[in-house]
Amino acid sequence: MMDVDRGIRVAVDTGDVILGSEKSIQSLKLGKGQLVVVAANAPKDIIEDVEYYANLSEIPSIIYDGTSVDLGSVCGKPFTVATLIVNDPGDSTILDDLR
Repeated sequence: MMDVDRGIRVAVDTGDVILGSEKSIQSLKLGKGQLVVVAANAPKDIIEDVEYYANLSEIPSIIYDGTSVDLGSVCGKPFTVATLIVNDPGDSTILDDLR
């Protein structure tokens, strides 16, 4: 199994990642991003929006197997992160791991 946590952390540290549901959904509507990650405990409407727009834009989505608190700490942030978009993975192999 791929190490999603490490992949996300490396992408946050070395690439271009947008944190937050509102900004993430905005990006998806514009068809921007290479991957979207949603915390398993994100509000149902956010998960539905993300999946809907990700499918429309053909951007892969992952339901992160953890809470938004877990996802925030994986990103190295002192706050919850329900949704994030990877625009550029940097040194992360997370996109390759999905293929």
